[in-house]
Amino acid sequence: MADIFRIVVQFAVVLFAISVHESAHAWTADKFGDPTARLQGRVTLNPIAHIDLIGTIIFPILLAVIGAPVFGWAKPVMVNPYNLRNRRRDGMFISAAGPIANLLVSLGIIFLMLAFSNPILAATSPTLLLLIKISAYLLMINIFLAVFNLIPIPPLDGSGILEGLLKGEALIWYEKIKPYGFFILMLIIYTHVFDKMANAIFSLLFKVFPLLVYILLKAGVVG
Repeated sequence: MADIFRIVVQFAVVLFAISVHESAHAWTADKFGDPTARLQGRVTLNPIAHIDLIGTIIFPILLAVIGAPVFGWAKPVMVNPYNLRNRRRDGMFISAAGPIANLLVSLGIIFLMLAFSNPILAATSPTLLLLIKISAYLLMINIFLAVFNLIPIPPLDGSGILEGLLKGEALIWYEKIKPYGFFILMLIIYTHVFDKMANAIFSLLFKVFPLLVYILLKAGVVG
């Protein structure tokens, strides 16, 4: 029963984190002059608008079942670059919007956890403990999703950011490796390079906010 509860909570949190991520892309694209995603109904936190059968449902559930860190992906937000005022600059901001939105959610949760740390650590109510656990998963998964998407390998958002920064020969070289982005990404995942990146981020976070460790222990998210 506990495992089923954990899977349901993590799955719900992933849906929310992905919805935040994709709606941020869509909202930013609209602000820079391309209404395509807005007209498709993507500027919303309703997960139904963003669901991809494999990336949003099957893959996260499989990860949760095997006890792995849960993340996933949604339908890509469609952007028409011809509607943008400055394709390179605006494309870079649109790419960055998703991870930034996830990081802002994480910072908001950290602020609330630290602001209410005493009641959280003293909590015994099952309802309050449930809210603490959900908040802890929200924190972890939003950070995980942001860091993963900032990897500068196509088709992740980091590639759009890097592409907007590169010029000349560096950009030409980067364009040549784009068709192999998926295979490079699979290699990064297979060799656990991303796991090391995520662990380094969380280690730094816990050093800056040591009280978070006790709160996450209370939630049962780390142990």
